Amino acid sequence: MTHTPTPDQDVTADASPDAHAPDAPTGALGSTPSMESESYTHGHHESVLRSHRWRTAENSAGFLLPHLRADHQVLDVGCGPATLTVDLARHVPDGTVIGVDASAAVLDSARELAAGSGLGNVSFQQANAYELPFPDDTFDVVFAHQLLQHLSDPLAALREMKRVAKPGGIVAVRDADYAAMTWYPEYPGLTEWNELYHEVTHAYGYQADAGRRLLAWVQEAGFDPAQIVPSAGVWCYSTPADRAWWGGLWAERCIASNFAVQAKESALADDVALEQLAQEWLRWAEEPAGWFAVLNGEVLARA
Repeated sequence: MTHTPTPDQDVTADASPDAHAPDAPTGALGSTPSMESESYTHGHHESVLRSHRWRTAENSAGFLLPHLRADHQVLDVGCGPATLTVDLARHVPDGTVIGVDASAAVLDSARELAAGSGLGNVSFQQANAYELPFPDDTFDVVFAHQLLQHLSDPLAALREMKRVAKPGGIVAVRDADYAAMTWYPEYPGLTEWNELYHEVTHAYGYQADAGRRLLAWVQEAGFDPAQIVPSAGVWCYSTPADRAWWGGLWAERCIASNFAVQAKESALADDVALEQLAQEWLRWAEEPAGWFAVLNGEVLARA
């Protein structure tokens, strides 16, 4: 699967009542465990949101699409700026999609995107994955993309997703696996980046290699093993445009996103080291034969 960058949409929408509620913390050790984003490794820097906006139902939820019906009620947990959420709404024209996220600011962006889409079946609420504000047995599908890797208690989040899913409904989760990422040429700087990412997430209590653990986590969360379908999907960045986009994103993240804040806050890297990693990403992006693959674990489970 190859990435083709698309321009960000510029649309407007009325702010909702919770638009200015406080965000969950994204840059402090010892943050409140009940908050979804806790100390979200990436934060909501523009370089992170550009990556999130690229995601579509086809490139990020292909394992779920064959199971969607037009009238399904869908919950997207940790929806971010909602490109994926809005795209899912197109696949359930007679149903509804609700996106929830811990960040009020990113939900403002989500509402703007939804307002410009012309869709009337998508809405958003500020919430965290451990305390979803919905009754039991509400949704046909509960979806979480690249969320569990950023939570200190993914099992609790999965149990909460199971609670709000209808009996026989689907809980669908997808997460990257950082140790399974691979690239060429084999720049030592990218290896250092990957090692540092693992160290930072470990320091904050998160699992960077969530993808390979999804099947185990879903089983431990109480889903029937006979009703679980595991799979994997790959994002690949190999064209000149892909490399410039992906390398540029990570170069910025290394020096300007919450990843940089946490790396320094946990005394695992300083500004000089992070700048060197950023330069390695840019150097890789200029390689004519540069290639990068992200392995994503996927699981469909019946509630």
